[in-house]
Amino acid sequence: MPASARQPHYTESTQDMSTPAANPAQPLPLAGIVVIEFCHTIMGPSCGLALADLGAEVIKVEPVEGDRTRRLGGFGLGFFSYFNRNKRSIAVDLKSAEGRQAVQRLVAKADVMIENFAPGTLDKMGYGYEAMAKLNARLIYCSMKGFLAGPYENRPALDEVVQYMGGLAYMTGPPGRPLRAGAPVVDILGGTFGALAILAALQERHRTGRGQFVKSALFESTAYMLAQTMAAEKIGGKPVPPMPARVSSWCIYEPFPSRDGRLLFVAITTDNIWKRFCEAFGLLDLLADPELQTNEQRVKARARILPIVTELVGKHDIADMMRKLEALSVPFAPLATPADLFDDPHLNQGGRMHETELLDGQRVKLPGLPVEMDGHVLGVRRNPPVIGEHTREVLLEVGFTPAEVDALIASRTVTAGTRGG
Repeated sequence: MPASARQPHYTESTQDMSTPAANPAQPLPLAGIVVIEFCHTIMGPSCGLALADLGAEVIKVEPVEGDRTRRLGGFGLGFFSYFNRNKRSIAVDLKSAEGRQAVQRLVAKADVMIENFAPGTLDKMGYGYEAMAKLNARLIYCSMKGFLAGPYENRPALDEVVQYMGGLAYMTGPPGRPLRAGAPVVDILGGTFGALAILAALQERHRTGRGQFVKSALFESTAYMLAQTMAAEKIGGKPVPPMPARVSSWCIYEPFPSRDGRLLFVAITTDNIWKRFCEAFGLLDLLADPELQTNEQRVKARARILPIVTELVGKHDIADMMRKLEALSVPFAPLATPADLFDDPHLNQGGRMHETELLDGQRVKLPGLPVEMDGHVLGVRRNPPVIGEHTREVLLEVGFTPAEVDALIASRTVTAGTRGG
């Protein structure tokens, strides 16, 4: 039965509806799909975020003291606030008999369970795939780990670990100075592939009626990103140098300083773009030069051409240069910082930046899921939850009585938090 035609297992909350649906009568694509999330940090929560933004009812299972990601500082300060919108939180002591019963009731009615704990952790606690599948034969169980099956599968892994061992750090930094990417790209890609596998398994369940175990991994996600570089090495017959030392495939594919001290990246990747660029900026001698008629010729003449373009860009303020390049349909990009994105006019078009309440109470606009779907606004239905914010309502929905819930709270088997409390 299509997800849009199914009734949700759990009551939908209408709190924190900061972005209205484009068509309230039309359910979001994953409406009716219930996901139980046993995840922390980025990889697993990013998977849950994608499913939640698409309309799934994602219930985040946290320890009674809360997900440790809530307490991260430094580079991890924004992890929880961003990757946990549109989710409900239930905080449970997973080692207690009463907590186990609560989780079993959740899983018995769920469509999907996702987890990104260290290899074997949930199996030892009794929440592995075999145990959960006995409760629910239709369950899609997604494990997100450092590695798929093989010699490394029991190793612990982190985004930066696999960037080093998968070649990404080597390709990012200059020769001899490996450097991790400036965002947790592997964690997010691994979570995205987890969501992709879940959607494929849900589609297969329409045919078979059965759930299954699926898995995504950090190391293999890194290798996937580097596959074209591996192919280039074989085709070229020599090692591909790191990106800062690369041999460019195009003559003009560089950042240039503008007159007002800003950096502007300019890319001239076709003969037609080269022609428009030269005509607009009066570089007619270069355009007419028989030794510069093809991209391959211009790449060989980079040492001659780059100083000319550097001087040209340096005579213009960046805003003026950007206007000219946009009119010419020449690819360009000013160097931006993450802070610049808050007010980016394109990101803020059409409600794609969603007002979100951070853990410290601030309300800011943050990017939504980077897709468009006719008839839907994939906005914020719920702000990132406080610890156990939805414990009481979720337990009542799966059959506990009010008195039983009160007893679980009193025994500290569960935490029931309140927003603003």
